[in-house]
Amino acid sequence: MKPTQLKQGDTIAILSPASAVAAYVPRRLQRGIETLERMGFQVLVMPNTTAVHSHTAGTIGERLQDLHMAFQNPDVKAIISTIGGFNSHQLLDELDYDLIRNNPKIFMGYSDITALLSGIHTKTGLTTFVGPAILPQFGQLHGLDAYTKKWFEKTLMQTEPIGQIEASDEWTDEGLRWDVNDDRRRTHVVNDGYLVARTGTGTGTIVAGNLGTLLLLAGTPYMPSLEGAVLMLEDDESETPETIDRYFTQLRHLGAYEKISAIVVGRFHGKVDFDPDFPLKDIILRATRGYDFPVVLNADFGHTDPVFPLPNGIPASVTAGETVVLEILESAVE
Repeated sequence: MKPTQLKQGDTIAILSPASAVAAYVPRRLQRGIETLERMGFQVLVMPNTTAVHSHTAGTIGERLQDLHMAFQNPDVKAIISTIGGFNSHQLLDELDYDLIRNNPKIFMGYSDITALLSGIHTKTGLTTFVGPAILPQFGQLHGLDAYTKKWFEKTLMQTEPIGQIEASDEWTDEGLRWDVNDDRRRTHVVNDGYLVARTGTGTGTIVAGNLGTLLLLAGTPYMPSLEGAVLMLEDDESETPETIDRYFTQLRHLGAYEKISAIVVGRFHGKVDFDPDFPLKDIILRATRGYDFPVVLNADFGHTDPVFPLPNGIPASVTAGETVVLEILESAVE
């Protein structure tokens, strides 16, 4: 079930299903709103977007209320999370999936929001989007990076097949403290492009998200099917080589590698200090030993910038050889 394409003049709702960070960086939040307005959209800030309840943006009830109100509102055509954080999976048991199924619309975020994106897709069939969020991407000094903006529009605002995803020319993982010293463009470096860990070809539907968060759903009704999937995974700078190794081993024990058709991994932040003598490539090849699906690293999604949106449930193909061809075979909206 694809949502309706986004058009200029449409209303985008923003909300905080996990972290309360938006409450503490009002200037960054306002810049994110202004970026959307410059792009031609109306913006609806949901009532609890800047709520604070301990370590979450409001109580479970308040965060559910915002999601339900946004899906129910006929004027809202897309919903974008302010940021990730922790504990958006607290909402899964009490979400009104019938309401969402009857009011399909674009829902986008990343990192911890993976829990909601995966759960909603699994329970309703709605295509959800792992993509730019209000504070990290839209709230930059000059708005979205050109690459992110291009793929945001191509993924959400037109109904042709999305097509081949080229690597960006440059990228950054520099951190500037929001509302304190984020008044300049971050320092970017040249992008060396995709890295092939294992050659091959694979085609299947996209299952995308933050690896650690996705694994929270293992053994629950909210875990998406991995049958034939192109598994597109990322994780944040708080992880270590040891935890990443553990996650990929858990996928092995879940039987994921017997089902999937390819793995594409988003670029990791430099703070995840992989051993140059045993890099991420070797960690994944060890965890996936005995299998022959293609594995591609350093794609433009995750906790570095720029990023392209990943539509859950849409067919994609991966060809990894001397060159890499990553192609999304259909439109993500209708």
